Amino acid sequence: MMSTNTNEGGFSSSVVLCGASAYEQKYYLNEAFQNLPEQIKEELQVMCVLYTEDIGGVFLLEFDGNGTLQFHTEAKEDDFSYDEIGSVLKIKELRREKEDLLCSLELYYKVLTGRINPESLR
Repeated sequence: MMSTNTNEGGFSSSVVLCGASAYEQKYYLNEAFQNLPEQIKEELQVMCVLYTEDIGGVFLLEFDGNGTLQFHTEAKEDDFSYDEIGSVLKIKELRREKEDLLCSLELYYKVLTGRINPESLR
C-alpha cells in the first residue's frame, strides 16, 4: 500500500515516493516503488540524503493528485541550522539537474496508477 497524505475532505492528495530526515538520519523509499531499477533507487537515495546533509530538516518527494512530483521540505521550529534560503536554491538545482529522472518517474507513476494507458505511449 502506498503512503498517502490526505486533504481536509479525506481524499488522497499525494503519494510519498521517498524522503530523508536529518533529524533521524534515515532514508525512506515507499514500498510501492520497490520495483524501480536499482540505479534509480540509488540515485533517489543519494539525492535525498545529500539534500538533508546540506540543508537539514526533512525532505520528501511526493506525487500530487495529477501525478506530478513535488518537493516538500520542512524543519522543526527550533532548528536554527536549517538553511531556508539554501533549500529554495537546492530544489531549483535538483529540478534542473535531475529533470530527465523526474520526468521519467512521473511517467512511471502515471502508468502505474492508470492515469496513462501504456498502449498510448507507442
